[in-house]
Amino acid sequence: MTVRILLCDDHAVVRAGLRALLSSAPDIEVAGEAATGEEAIALTRKLTPDVVLMDLQLGEGMDGVETTRRILRTADEGTRAPHVLVLTTYDTDADITRAIEAGATGYLLKAERPEELFTAIHAAAQGRTALSPPVATRVMSHLRTPRPTLTPRERDILGHLVQGLTNRDIARTLYISEATVKTHLRRIYDKLGVTTRAAAVATAKEQRLIP
Repeated sequence: MTVRILLCDDHAVVRAGLRALLSSAPDIEVAGEAATGEEAIALTRKLTPDVVLMDLQLGEGMDGVETTRRILRTADEGTRAPHVLVLTTYDTDADITRAIEAGATGYLLKAERPEELFTAIHAAAQGRTALSPPVATRVMSHLRTPRPTLTPRERDILGHLVQGLTNRDIARTLYISEATVKTHLRRIYDKLGVTTRAAAVATAKEQRLIP
């Protein structure tokens, strides 16, 4: 069975390279190309590809994660939604988590060999998960190490901390004393395994501990 692909990458040279590479596979057909998320959504509805090969960073406008989320909504609108296979250079925990939560079937790094890409495309077309080894390792690590459990109040304080508020500002906003804020911060630091405000903010963003 021939798998029809829609390429979504904001770099024309990358799209040209992928098209040339995929043309060497007899059972893969590039149905179209998109440079932006908006264009990918429109072409998905028009071309109904089996798989969308999605980059995460798409320049201005929506990124690959939001594009993936909106493309997969087409299934709710009565149209067959394609499977989305992320193909990117980014392998941070936050990027992987966001893509998977948005509904991506697979997550592949651009450093993979062509054969691995072909295999991942066919797996994605069948709805099977396809992950680069480094990505799979990160996912398993996340599963083995659950995110810290914060109380609602600790989440409130952490959220204000991410916004750059001082202890005094947080106390005024939440109608509590500065001493209480400091107590909560010590507990937050202990749970996150950090010792500074900057480290707490970085960890909160990386682990998506706040909305």
